[in-house]
Amino acid sequence: MKNKIPKPLTVIFILIAGMFLSLFLYYLVDNVFNGSFVDWFTDHYISVRDVYDPDTGSYAVRTEPAWGKLKSLMLNLLLFAVALLVLTAAVSSVVYAKMQIKKTVTEISRLIRQFMVMETDAYEVFPKEYAEISVQMTELKSAMQRNEQILKEETARKNDLITYLAHDLKTPLTSVIGYLSLLDEAFDMPCPQRTKYTSIALDKAHRLELLINEFFEITRYNLQQISLEKEMIDLNYMLVQMTDEFYPLLTAHGNTASFHADEPIHFYGDPDKLARVFHNILKNAIAYSYPDTAIDIYAKQNPSGLIIRFCNKGKTIPEQKLNSIFEKFFRLDEARTTNTGGAGLGLAIAKEIVALHGGTILAKSENEQTTFQIEFPIL
Repeated sequence: MKNKIPKPLTVIFILIAGMFLSLFLYYLVDNVFNGSFVDWFTDHYISVRDVYDPDTGSYAVRTEPAWGKLKSLMLNLLLFAVALLVLTAAVSSVVYAKMQIKKTVTEISRLIRQFMVMETDAYEVFPKEYAEISVQMTELKSAMQRNEQILKEETARKNDLITYLAHDLKTPLTSVIGYLSLLDEAFDMPCPQRTKYTSIALDKAHRLELLINEFFEITRYNLQQISLEKEMIDLNYMLVQMTDEFYPLLTAHGNTASFHADEPIHFYGDPDKLARVFHNILKNAIAYSYPDTAIDIYAKQNPSGLIIRFCNKGKTIPEQKLNSIFEKFFRLDEARTTNTGGAGLGLAIAKEIVALHGGTILAKSENEQTTFQIEFPIL
């Protein structure tokens, strides 16, 4: 912000102050330092000499100003006065400019508060000279409103999910208590029937454990700050080992998982966090795959980076849901009667871990083929 030129009133004030200063100096010299000043002035700027007077035929003492020295003194005094006036004007200008800047900042702050609180357009609040600030504040307010809306939607999804989970906890818990009560009361129950009730109670207990784990997943995500501990990873070994670990779940759903890579791949990253990323994606692929279909995992390294793809055959994900699939507490299957999906955090956590490694993750779904692609830059 440029300094403004002092107003005429300020200039007049400076001139008046200079006049009073001059009068004060005159009073000081004429009254306070009269004797010493006169002696000093006489010694330096008054010429005293003997002059012969033809009329009287004698010498007389003549006193007259030393004009050469007086001219030099007047010039110095004039220069000093001009310098003093310029210095006074400069100081006054700086002080005035600072006051104006402070006043302007205060005004801008007031306008910003008014704009952020009121539901109005920027041009109705900010004057034309603040056009640049108006544009920036409009962009900032829009970004804040978008983030606030996202947070509200996320909180609403979370609250709904917790409500559903709390409700769903009652069903398996009631069944477990019911069947265990029957087993406890009927000592003479036939063995096949006892075995059946025990099996049902165990299945309901596993379902109850799954729902409780979803609660813990929500809590961990809110309280845990993800940090990385990087080391060199054998990516081929990690992905092959993961497919082996998922063999029981794959078999139960009739799926198979295959890893494809043309060469050994090593990557510098956090093995535990990346394993969680691949685990979440593969678990999601199994949950939404058609039965008796294959899930293919591809890994390829090129000069620009590392690309990993998870491809599964399943129902095509609508575009509007595909755009929200990595948001927290978002579930593709909104019905709580199925076992697909969890707390809606798996893919959100995966995206955050990938981003911490400097990578990106995206999803594509068309023609009943869904692909999750992860890209890491080569550091």
